[in-house]
Amino acid sequence: MPNVAVYGAGSWGSALAVLLARAGHQVALIGRQPDQMELMKQHCENARYLPGVVLPAGLLPTTDLTLLNANLVVLSVPSHSVREAARLVKPYLRPGCIVVNTGKGLEEGTYLRLSEVLKEELPHNPIAVLSGPSHAEEVGMDMPTTVVVASDVGTAEVVQDIMMTPNFRVYTNPDVIGVELGGALKNVVALCTGIAEGLGFGDNTKAALMTRGLAEIARLGVALGGHPLTFTGLSGVGDLIVTCTSLHSRNRRAGVALGQGKSLETVLEEIGMVVEGVRATRIAYQLSVEKHISMPITEQAYKILFEGADPKVAVADLMMRGKRHELEEVVAMSWL
Repeated sequence: MPNVAVYGAGSWGSALAVLLARAGHQVALIGRQPDQMELMKQHCENARYLPGVVLPAGLLPTTDLTLLNANLVVLSVPSHSVREAARLVKPYLRPGCIVVNTGKGLEEGTYLRLSEVLKEELPHNPIAVLSGPSHAEEVGMDMPTTVVVASDVGTAEVVQDIMMTPNFRVYTNPDVIGVELGGALKNVVALCTGIAEGLGFGDNTKAALMTRGLAEIARLGVALGGHPLTFTGLSGVGDLIVTCTSLHSRNRRAGVALGQGKSLETVLEEIGMVVEGVRATRIAYQLSVEKHISMPITEQAYKILFEGADPKVAVADLMMRGKRHELEEVVAMSWL
């Protein structure tokens, strides 16, 4: 019987199932589509979401929810599906089983972090959050990768022991708030760097967006209870770099297409998978207004996505804002 179950057979869920099987665990990779799971079983490959990666022995593609009765369950679904998925898996979970969430986002309407959603739906299960710069394609190919797991110390260390391999290094962090917000909000900045690329701008522009975007992420993250140093770590700077620069990044690719003049509807249809930055932009902008947090890059992203603003005008608006100090806190300390 599997001792680990992964619910969600997309690219990231499949990559983590492969990783865990390579680490010596018996793994159930649980999906919703019987035909898809049968093809994976026959060909030892998730040809749709993770082509070229062989599914090792010890990994069972299945739709059998009873195999969620495992020591560890990894939940790998888009952010907007987390609550529904939690309700679906709840009857099958072993009491006290750790649930690791890998989705990156916030719940629309409630603004809850995904771990908060899971705590509401699964009050009797310890919850951990896995984040960091980790494209599924590269993890599937066993390339060196570092991630962070956030939870209470005991839970985080159990997950660390189970998931760590020679090429998948797992750090722990008690700052669940900061880790989740870093992972969710970096998608907004990745969309923006993609838009800049689509407009034909160069490295200077992208570096500016990443740097000032990180300032916005940290500003909102700290206001919501995250620790400032977390945003300099794997779920902050690390995830921001990889999502803004990688060819694997859906958010960057979506931004490029938007910058080239395509409509949001067309872009999402062409990519064919969830682009988390779209929802994250709407939520981050609404939070910034509610909390009175200055987030000009996020505001312009919101205008482009949901108000039809011209990306070139948005860039001009950002560049022509009133003069500012780079680090207000440093200035306050130094110029007293």
